[in-house]
Amino acid sequence: MTQEELKNKKITELYEIAESLGIPDYREKRKPGLIMAILEAEARQRPTEGSDGGVQVDGVLEILEEGFGFLRSPEYSYLPSSDDIYVSPSQIKRFGLRTGDTITGIARPPKNSERYFALLKIETINGTPLSEERPRIPFDALTPLYPQERIHLEIPEKNDLSMRVVDLFTPIGKGQRGLIVSPPRAGKTVLLQKIANSITTNHAEIKLIILLIDERPEEVTDMERSVQAEVISSTFDEVPERHVQVADMVLEKAKRLVENKHDVVILLDSITRLARAHNLVVPHSGRTLSGGLDSNALQKPKKFFGSARNIEEGGSLTIIATALIETGSRMDEVIFEEFKGTGNMELILDRRLADRRIFPAIDLQRSGTRKEELLLTEFELNRIWVLRKLLAELNPVEMMEFVLDKMRLTRHNKEFLESMSES
Repeated sequence: MTQEELKNKKITELYEIAESLGIPDYREKRKPGLIMAILEAEARQRPTEGSDGGVQVDGVLEILEEGFGFLRSPEYSYLPSSDDIYVSPSQIKRFGLRTGDTITGIARPPKNSERYFALLKIETINGTPLSEERPRIPFDALTPLYPQERIHLEIPEKNDLSMRVVDLFTPIGKGQRGLIVSPPRAGKTVLLQKIANSITTNHAEIKLIILLIDERPEEVTDMERSVQAEVISSTFDEVPERHVQVADMVLEKAKRLVENKHDVVILLDSITRLARAHNLVVPHSGRTLSGGLDSNALQKPKKFFGSARNIEEGGSLTIIATALIETGSRMDEVIFEEFKGTGNMELILDRRLADRRIFPAIDLQRSGTRKEELLLTEFELNRIWVLRKLLAELNPVEMMEFVLDKMRLTRHNKEFLESMSES
């Protein structure tokens, strides 16, 4: 039985398999550890010819300072565990492997004095068979461009007004660096879920990763059940070092996929909490900004956010991150001010709309996308400019109510824009 087949089974089914194989203390193991124990037991009982009992494995490579590495599991949010797969320095050097490479292959169970499974054979690197692997241009050497290919969020069958509004007023393209600016309880989590579901529905070619930093455990579970995508998390009860390590692994994985000309989207909630974690982890420089923020704390979060780009050679990395405001924390305001203007798309949520239960609670006047003419058709662009001029005299509440009332009368955005020209 393969690792993928075992992952699709319920924990109760895995318990039955473990009991039949005579695995001790199997009820004390988490699901990933139980899967590895089953694979090890099966490999020892039925070793395949010439493979020393090899089993099919996959994971994301993290290379340590000592030169060797481990395949980390997304089940553990790419953090170290006893179920990791050892990768030797000779394999890393021979195949030019780097941290973040997604690898599938054959591994053998640990021998008497060993603690980890060891990788015997590599089959694919970042989805490409080893026989087809070509030299890669490093991510930082690739040419960044403005987004030119649109990510369509509108799903006509669902008629979701939130996604229709975002699609018109703040269009998102492949390679977008977007900031969702939100006060507490303004609907940012629901908006992220809807964006994620729209991407998985309309763009099967996009690799979607949702990164939750310093969030509530129940919110992580809700996201995992609401979205058919990879959800990587580090909850608020974890140490800041873990937040940083998880974010670093996700970014490295995304970069390796982009180097192989894949389109990747990272939805980050939130960049404010990631910056807070870095503030606690970085060595203090002796220079402290307003709110207790160290002057060096934002270097790596900015590097993370700045990695979003459309690539001329092929592929793209899109990052849509949330930034918190009006939390009562001076540090959060400073973090937002530092990131304001660094993105090429800003979507501002307004608490006044949320208090009136008007969703999406978007301040249309302050929200927008740079170089939107590269993403919208000429017809759409002309109509949106006319609509923005018409709405300019209204306050945010009146503006959103007007747009939603008109959208409810139409089935999709094309019909909505055509109805404008008729009127």
